[in-house]
Amino acid sequence: MKNVLIVGAGKGGTATLKILAESDVLNVSGIVDINPDAPGLELAKQYHVETGTSFKDWLHRDIDIIIEATGNEQVYQEILTKKHQETVVIPGAVAFITSQLLDEKEELLSELKNQTKDREFILDAIHDGMIVIDEYFRITFANKSAERILGKKKVEIIDQPVEHIIPTTRLPHVFNVKRKEVNQKLILNNGKKIITTRIPITDSAGDAVGAFAVFKDITEVVNLAEEITDLKEVKTMLEAIIHSSDEAISVVDEKGNGLMINPAYTRITGLTEKDVIGKPATADISEGESMHLRVLKTRRAVRGVHMKVGPANKDVIVNVAPVIVDGKLKGSVGVIHDVSEIQSLTSELKRARQIIRNLEAKYTFDDIIAESTEMNIALEQAKVGAKTPATVLLRGESGIGKELFAHAIHNESNRRHNKFIRVNCAAIAESILESELFGYEEGAFSGAKQGGKRGYFEEANYGSIFLDEIGELSLSMQAKLLRVLQEGEIVRVGGTKPVTIDTRIIAATNVNLEKAIMKGEFREDLYYRLNRLPIYIPPLRERMDDLPALVNHLIQKLNSDYGRHVKSISNEAIGLLKAYHFPGNVRELENIIGRAMIYMSHNEDQILSSHIPELGEPAKNESEPQEDISVDWKKLSLQEAVDAYEKEVLLAALEANQFNKTETAKRLGVSIRNLYYKLDKHKIDKSNMQ
Repeated sequence: MKNVLIVGAGKGGTATLKILAESDVLNVSGIVDINPDAPGLELAKQYHVETGTSFKDWLHRDIDIIIEATGNEQVYQEILTKKHQETVVIPGAVAFITSQLLDEKEELLSELKNQTKDREFILDAIHDGMIVIDEYFRITFANKSAERILGKKKVEIIDQPVEHIIPTTRLPHVFNVKRKEVNQKLILNNGKKIITTRIPITDSAGDAVGAFAVFKDITEVVNLAEEITDLKEVKTMLEAIIHSSDEAISVVDEKGNGLMINPAYTRITGLTEKDVIGKPATADISEGESMHLRVLKTRRAVRGVHMKVGPANKDVIVNVAPVIVDGKLKGSVGVIHDVSEIQSLTSELKRARQIIRNLEAKYTFDDIIAESTEMNIALEQAKVGAKTPATVLLRGESGIGKELFAHAIHNESNRRHNKFIRVNCAAIAESILESELFGYEEGAFSGAKQGGKRGYFEEANYGSIFLDEIGELSLSMQAKLLRVLQEGEIVRVGGTKPVTIDTRIIAATNVNLEKAIMKGEFREDLYYRLNRLPIYIPPLRERMDDLPALVNHLIQKLNSDYGRHVKSISNEAIGLLKAYHFPGNVRELENIIGRAMIYMSHNEDQILSSHIPELGEPAKNESEPQEDISVDWKKLSLQEAVDAYEKEVLLAALEANQFNKTETAKRLGVSIRNLYYKLDKHKIDKSNMQ
């Protein structure tokens, strides 16, 4: 564990102390400040950290890192002059940034707490009952109306399995199938009759993390409807219920003219009874068609339709159902849900998540879909590799998700709380790649920043760096990367002093490195350094068992991106996709599903084979009979006949495996390097086979 001395106990030093005191990697040996009343010195007492007034008193101790938090350049220079050679000095700018980040974190936490309190206050105020369950089917929230309807106190409900509280509940089923159920009747143990809507809660990846139910006690309404036959009294009762509801309700007659609205309707739409009663059902629509008129025409209910209503173009979700008495259509009733506030909060939450995700790796192993044996093998290798400090080399074709694996390996490692830096070696010009990777000193070249700049490797210190497309590095850059792997240190451009780093390297390439070595395009010594833990990620055509799950995942993702509500894909469409060889892998699959969804009608919720765009040639069936391999040996020597036969076998095997050299080598029982040797020997490449 590294020992740290903090110089300066002001705002920056205090923030630095708060963070380092909770670290398992660094030990704060002391904090000093010439001001005995500095806030950091008081905080240090709570953490049992030794304090003082001069850093010089600590120089004889075993101090590995000095953090200069005064912001005083003279103090910083004095520390540099008097410190031990091996002691690392971190300037005050870091402490200042740390202070800012901590303040922002506390502000965000405070805002989140206030929003949570506001949400609970709002949910407790609504007349309808509401309960929320987690992935273990335990109740995590119940509002006051739920207590009243269920006849139980909150302390008797929270953390209890939902089946214990409501034995006939279908919330676990809704969680499992990830499909909502709207306006379902249910009788509780206490005899109360309710109408409930159950909705799954999913995360950004489309995985279920819980479910919630909103329900209304209709016991009195049902009992009265069964007992009272007087139409006027029933109408009066229904009007009272509608007017007391917090949901906006509108009722029209069989001709589509307005009959009734409630106060909540006026509050949401801004329209009064004068604007609606006796007027056509289109009177309140500012964008979209009238769902009342559609229901009256089709006699079928519509659910969850997004619309804009009223003069303010209010965003709402509409549910409309027909009113049928003795088989005759009498009108329709609609319920309007205001979603503008939900959308605003959701947008803020997404923005906050994006800010957080920009500071860390986004994905975990839970985000990787692996139902096929081939993908599970790669996944297990990656999980094992994540627990070791070894360099990982991710291999496979473009578009298979190598970066997804890199994120997951970092998040599963003990470096997950530190930075994850991503570098595409092919996307950075060769002329600036070295300075980007290793940084540069002041004056190293024209245009260099004053004070120099840290490179990606220094930024990733104690974390992980993902080097994508590493096969595209020049030989000179390969030599410099080899030094990093061998010595654990870098030298900035224009500098002479090595900088020690502790960075875990995760590399990826779709280049055949063995062939590149044979061509002299890749260093063999670097190959062996990188190839400590190779993980081959199979292309999509080799893991077709994953295709249905991948398609459903992409549907959920693209629903969010495109604002669509596609639910599934037909078996015929899946069969069509399975017959394709996907040279672009998962990236191409996402493109195909996206194009299919774009051209679907808004009222369609299933992708059919007719929606799938035209694909290329179908994958070849390896079981199909191949042409006989024959060699006219009578005109050849034995060696010439063997070579000719070997060439024909190689050509046939490559074609049968869609020119996948890794799979071809595996099928032929030879090493990939041996296969490349034989291909070069016979001058075989894909271009001269077509």
